[in-house]
Amino acid sequence: MGNRSRFIFVPDYTSHWQRAEKSVAEIQHQGIIDQELSGLRLDQALARLFADYSRSRLQAWIRDGRVEVDGEVRRPRDKVWAGERVLLQAVPETDQRCEPEDIPLHIVHKDEHILVIDKPAGLVVHPGAGNRTGTVQNALLHHDGDAAALPRAGIVHRLDKDTTGLMVVARSHVAHKHLVEALQARQIKREYLALVVGLPTAGGTVDAPIGRHPGRRVCMAVVQGGKHAVTHYRINERFRMHTLLDVQLETGRTHQIRVHMAHIHYPLVGDTVYGGRVKLPRDASQATVQALQQFPRQALHARRLSLNHPVTGEPLTWESPIPGDLARLIEQLRLDRAEHER
Repeated sequence: MGNRSRFIFVPDYTSHWQRAEKSVAEIQHQGIIDQELSGLRLDQALARLFADYSRSRLQAWIRDGRVEVDGEVRRPRDKVWAGERVLLQAVPETDQRCEPEDIPLHIVHKDEHILVIDKPAGLVVHPGAGNRTGTVQNALLHHDGDAAALPRAGIVHRLDKDTTGLMVVARSHVAHKHLVEALQARQIKREYLALVVGLPTAGGTVDAPIGRHPGRRVCMAVVQGGKHAVTHYRINERFRMHTLLDVQLETGRTHQIRVHMAHIHYPLVGDTVYGGRVKLPRDASQATVQALQQFPRQALHARRLSLNHPVTGEPLTWESPIPGDLARLIEQLRLDRAEHER
């Protein structure tokens, strides 16, 4: 399967370590402009290449001379062309609006450079509209005072509020740089369990671009001109009207699994945004009806995370057990299947 990434990373490890001795707060990114970005303004191209940074911050860095294109400092409005090499010297800024909070975190791995947490349902990853407090980011700032020097306290990817499971967080600038690069190069393997409505006959791949929904701006959708998004899925277990899927992300767009599965008409159980009303098996028992109707969230769990350690290179894998609410629903669907096989 071809790599259609817009960004080609060209790590410079030697210079990174030399820079680290001068300023641990500085992170260097390098890349090459491809045909898709050719002809755009410099600030527009950088906003696509370095999506972890806001366009306003990137524009400020360009004006401060922290961006070079083929060795030259340019203006935000200057155009870039295919084949040109970009060098960005990024200086993360502390988010003064995010305060430390004593929120428990289930930590499954911790070392000098990374933290892996098992996120429960209901916990937002980072502050946003309507969620300024009570987030994973607030918790990280309380857990480790040094996290304030990292972008979003070291968060490099996110899970939806009601999605459970594993997340990796950077604890050092070196780790943050390499984790971001590994994510964009699709070198971090993220596997999920998803309980969906419907009975797909086999596994498959959804390759469909995702962007903002044209009529519902708080939602995402498969849209022409959206960001490249690929989701692989295979059947784990079938029930009478539902299917448990093993899902693997090749890309990491907002709501990707939820949007892609709804797009192919197998929405996640409990997903009121993309799934519509509850679907019930024919002649289901009251216990099964109640289990499905009262399931409080989208049935999605990030169960396995695999990566090479960003500093040592050691291959690492973590697994998270199925959370209790989802395990109980799956067991009820097994009982429903058994009752109707008699």
